[in-house]
Amino acid sequence: MNENSLKKTLSKLTIGDLRYFDSIGSTNDEALAWATENARDLSIVIADEQTQGRGRLNRKWFTPKESALAFSLILRPSAPTHLSRTVGLAALSIAESCRTLGLAPRIKWPNDILLNGKKAAGILIETVWSGEDVDSVVVGMGINVHSTSIPPQEFLQFPATSLEDELGKAPPAREEILYNVLNSFIHWRARLESDDLIKAWEEILAFRGEQVQVKTGSENPITGELLGLESDGSLRLRNAHDKSIIVRFGDVSLRPAA
Repeated sequence: MNENSLKKTLSKLTIGDLRYFDSIGSTNDEALAWATENARDLSIVIADEQTQGRGRLNRKWFTPKESALAFSLILRPSAPTHLSRTVGLAALSIAESCRTLGLAPRIKWPNDILLNGKKAAGILIETVWSGEDVDSVVVGMGINVHSTSIPPQEFLQFPATSLEDELGKAPPAREEILYNVLNSFIHWRARLESDDLIKAWEEILAFRGEQVQVKTGSENPITGELLGLESDGSLRLRNAHDKSIIVRFGDVSLRPAA
């Protein structure tokens, strides 16, 4: 993967500009800085290697050379931004790219993509503000393409896998995978405010109908049956008292069997 191969592969898509790096600290950091310099909508920062990649809650994201897809999109919203729906938009885009390979992805709310119950990709969304308005949104995505992209066991918060491991053979070129993600992203972005997006997200929601435990910061975990999503992308649970609970952020983990 290099700048020329990326530009050639992505030439049929309507996107902004592209910045490619052989190695970078964090694509999100670069994109956030670029966003303050009036980067165009749907501009992309992509790197072969990230040395300081991060996920949600400042967790480290492992991106060795020639192993993964690590990129960040810059969005210039023309209307009030639905940040929670944007997470779903990104997750759906990755999930659909996995489907084109014959895989069966599930979205672990809010920002992880699972293959056979293991994490294969993650999303980090950050914003640039102008006063009280969102000036731009940076959508960072990381996809474990080759088996060498899986972090050492001691760094794992959740079991991990890669496209190569799930396919049982060499995956397509990373440029091709990126094309499929972006093509799907553009499709769903045009439908960001539609019920279709929530429906498609909900259909592949991991652990739906199962008992899950939601950790929300320092509060006690919330336990209940995962029912689905609200219209804004929030999680809807039903607790042991048959009461509906709405969760607007957090990490979902399947509750251990009693």
